[in-house]
Amino acid sequence: MIFGVLKDSKVGEFRVIATPLEVGTIKSDGHTVLVQKDAGLLAGFSNEEYVEQGAEIVNELKEMYERSDLLAKVKEIEEIEYKLLRENQIIYTCIHPAANEKQVQAILDSKCIAFTAEDSHRFGSVNCEAAGKQGALMGLHSMLTINGGKGKFVSGLAGAPSIKVLILGGGLVGKSALQVLHSLGAWCTVMDINFGTLREIGKIYNEKVNTQISTKQNIQKILPEIDIVINSVKWPKGNKDYLIDRDMLNLMEKGSVIVDISNDEEGAIESFRETTHDNPTYIENGVVHYCVGNIPGAIANSTSVAYAASVLGHLRSILNSGVTEACIKDGFLRRSLTAYKGYLTHEETSAIQNRPWIKPEDILDITQVKLDIAPPATVTRSDNFLKI
Repeated sequence: MIFGVLKDSKVGEFRVIATPLEVGTIKSDGHTVLVQKDAGLLAGFSNEEYVEQGAEIVNELKEMYERSDLLAKVKEIEEIEYKLLRENQIIYTCIHPAANEKQVQAILDSKCIAFTAEDSHRFGSVNCEAAGKQGALMGLHSMLTINGGKGKFVSGLAGAPSIKVLILGGGLVGKSALQVLHSLGAWCTVMDINFGTLREIGKIYNEKVNTQISTKQNIQKILPEIDIVINSVKWPKGNKDYLIDRDMLNLMEKGSVIVDISNDEEGAIESFRETTHDNPTYIENGVVHYCVGNIPGAIANSTSVAYAASVLGHLRSILNSGVTEACIKDGFLRRSLTAYKGYLTHEETSAIQNRPWIKPEDILDITQVKLDIAPPATVTRSDNFLKI
């Protein structure tokens, strides 16, 4: 097959989905590899390094789409790419389909085969780890006096106490933020709805991290003493409630910080609005908000190296075995199948956008085969089935 590595064009995106090492591996499998010019440049990988591993450098985006059987990149398909998608072509990238109706329509209209990468990770995405760890550091940066924050130092100084942090959500993002902030000396509280998660965190940190069940009432009680809130809750789409509404900002001291790593419109934080690396913060009700939607892009080299390694197995499986066999062998890849030749195969998108869908195992006609099993990617369910 012909594998194409696209250059991400989203504002503030500097990562690449395959480094020269992954390209070399795919090339050794017998495939042709095309790399869009400068795809890895801002992550620290030159065109020459890709060529040394057997890749062909392609200047034009259009040519990449015309020649590639499987195309991969880090972030969403941009509007300029919609008309370049073609029937039977395979796309692997972070589509975030439930929140991107136009993108989904373009994918369906093209009759391509699309995988949404964020649903394909068996052990959690490296991007989540990167967002949690770097998001914690961005919160500390936002806490500086020169950035509108309280001016507190994370571990305190002689005679001055360390900061107090509230982490909402104890998943991979929240645990990654906790790892950084606790090691730097912050007093941390983690809230989650899962007792098992809270017990695990307590055990890992020898009960030196406070844990509480995540409720609005518990948050209201603790907010007046919190310096930084890290939101890492994967908020159910369609939930119109908030964990922190605008009125609750008045409970926080001026110069406190909210880092919304989850970055969801109508998410857990009512006062959220997405920002960029160029203009990362805004102040509302005296509280500094850091809401950059692409935090891992700030550490493009490290994230690219780790992320490329984590997705290489999926890319090789598709290239070496084909879509159907790859989906049989890996339930996490199968659940990430978003569209197949004009048919929606993503349950959450069906529910949120009120579109009929068909299960991946049905469209691939593999229901009678022994399948690798994976849990649903989200709690959102849809019975709006399309029959073919």
